[in-house]
Amino acid sequence: MKDIRIGNGYDVHALAMGLPLWLGGIRIEESPIGCIAHSDGDVALHALCDALLGCLALGDIGKHFPDSSDSWKGIDSKILLEKVVAMIHERGWQVGNVDITIALQRPKLAPLIPAMRQAIAPILGVDIDAVSVKATTTEHLGFVGRGEGCEVWASALIWR
Repeated sequence: MKDIRIGNGYDVHALAMGLPLWLGGIRIEESPIGCIAHSDGDVALHALCDALLGCLALGDIGKHFPDSSDSWKGIDSKILLEKVVAMIHERGWQVGNVDITIALQRPKLAPLIPAMRQAIAPILGVDIDAVSVKATTTEHLGFVGRGEGCEVWASALIWR
């Protein structure tokens, strides 16, 4: 029997006009709003990093890539995810599967989910069917519903 570990991640970013919107490793070109962040603001990949780090009790994304460091300013979050996956591999573990839920009122993300899955799978070293991405709105309730922010939950399973 394989050893398995499970981790959960959560992240939220405020939104502002005129910023690029990165989610799930892709740029959402049709969006006039983007995440306010030290990095590229890909809240989906940040939550996924936290879920993977949580699998091995390695802390959170801020511990490894602090927003007080200029070396991470504006960085592509896919690079952060690559570094987290390398930490997992260095300890003898492999990614099994991941599940990501994005809460964003607009734009509609359903047509973009296949591209997100395609962007994430090779970084994790898994087949695309091991990457689940779902999107939801909050029916205009709360800060997400008012278009003030985006929040993401992620779960990850690793094995050795």
